[in-house]
Amino acid sequence: MKIAVVGATGMVGEVMLAVLAERGFPLDELLLVASARSVGKRIAFGGREYPVIGLEEALRERPAIALFSAGGDTSLEWAPKFAEAGTTVIDNSSAWRMDPSKKLVVPEINADVLGPEDRIIANPNCSTIQMVMVLAPLHRVYRMKRVVVSTYQSVSGTGIRAVRQLEREMAGTPGEMAYPHPIHRNALPHCDVFLENGYTREEMKLAREPQKILDDRTFSVSATAVRIPTSGGHSEAVNVEFRRDFDLAEVRELLRATPGVVVQDDPGANQYPMPIYAHGKDEVFVGRIRRDESQPNTLNLWIVADNLRKGAATNAVQIAEYLVEKGLV
Repeated sequence: MKIAVVGATGMVGEVMLAVLAERGFPLDELLLVASARSVGKRIAFGGREYPVIGLEEALRERPAIALFSAGGDTSLEWAPKFAEAGTTVIDNSSAWRMDPSKKLVVPEINADVLGPEDRIIANPNCSTIQMVMVLAPLHRVYRMKRVVVSTYQSVSGTGIRAVRQLEREMAGTPGEMAYPHPIHRNALPHCDVFLENGYTREEMKLAREPQKILDDRTFSVSATAVRIPTSGGHSEAVNVEFRRDFDLAEVRELLRATPGVVVQDDPGANQYPMPIYAHGKDEVFVGRIRRDESQPNTLNLWIVADNLRKGAATNAVQIAEYLVEKGLV
């Protein structure tokens, strides 16, 4: 089993390598791939060092699976080349997510849509993954009508430049700005670029991707995405209106029975999800589970996850594990 990690020197690429090692992924050969400026660097994995190679060399090696986290432009150019060579690409960018010919997969929800013909598989947006992990089991029982979500997203979702901006601002040191405004002691209602409809691209990902993952256009999602000065972990306040009424005890039991979801819901004991405790974990945490008293059949939830792990690297590795388990590669 020959595996390539494309974008191995980036934030998500580094976490992908950590997750592959932690989960004991059954690889025989590892290709670490990055841009030309990183070629020749050496990265430790599994007790040995591997050289970083370029995309052309990796393509010639014809890996069975390539985990891509190198940006949309790289994915659009190179994923089809790898797919044509027989590699199954699992892509973490937004390049292929809404392509009707490509599957958008959260393994716990819809891995069964994958077949041997799927050579480019899209990994959903980090905020989408944690939201649908919680909403999918509830949707199956109560049927969602409308979701309103406000996100509180860490700077790590933007990348290393944003993390460094926050660190410099905390230290009082001027330097390169990843955002148009300071992020320390601030909240920016600006994730990704603004579109003509007044929403950001991040907000529209949250609106469109859940419908594709759940294969259901009968519910709608309205999102506001906010960047906050945390270094890791995304949080979401989710208000969901169902077509059927629900029982709160049953809601909690459904969520407790969902693989990959952890219920932390004891406000009296100050127990609720927080990004500082989700850091480094693969589970999605949900709490503040309560009925919306302003209208019927409506639930409020607070959802937190590590955006670099389940929101990106871990989900991609889980897709790869499913492909191996089912003999699809």
